[in-house]
Amino acid sequence: MTENRSTFSGISQDNPKGSKNPWLIGLVSLIVVVLIVNITFITLAITTNPGLVTEDYYEKGRHFEENVIKRAHARENLSWSFSTDFPTSPVVNEPETYRVIIVDKAGTPLNAAQVTLKAYRPSDASADFSLAMHEPNPGMYESKVQFPLKGMWDITIQINHNDNNYDFTRRTSVVTE
Repeated sequence: MTENRSTFSGISQDNPKGSKNPWLIGLVSLIVVVLIVNITFITLAITTNPGLVTEDYYEKGRHFEENVIKRAHARENLSWSFSTDFPTSPVVNEPETYRVIIVDKAGTPLNAAQVTLKAYRPSDASADFSLAMHEPNPGMYESKVQFPLKGMWDITIQINHNDNNYDFTRRTSVVTE
């Protein structure tokens, strides 16, 4: 009895040419790249901070437009003007003076106000801090600020005077020497 074997050896699991097929190599390479990228993203999502999260975001968002309009009218009525003297490129862990000069609508310095500097780091809320600014001269408020981390920071100046509130924000980039 003779065995009837197929002489076609192109389709066989024993064929060594199958693993050298460019389509198979491309498909396996694509799957490996996708897995590496996914593992990288998952690792970054777990190990890094997700950023700023506002407490009670829903309640604040419900009346956001009303609050923006109220604040705009209050600013127009106050007519306070200010000038800032902030360092152009602050350096990590080096204290630098941040200065704000505030005048009212009559042009007289705004004395005895409570002025607060708040520094927000968009990528890490745990590094946020605030400082009270003191008044060395009438209408001039200053504070020494030392940033603990490099990167982008939002600086908000809050001014409270006789039940009137005003604030403004500036962005700065803190560098290493």
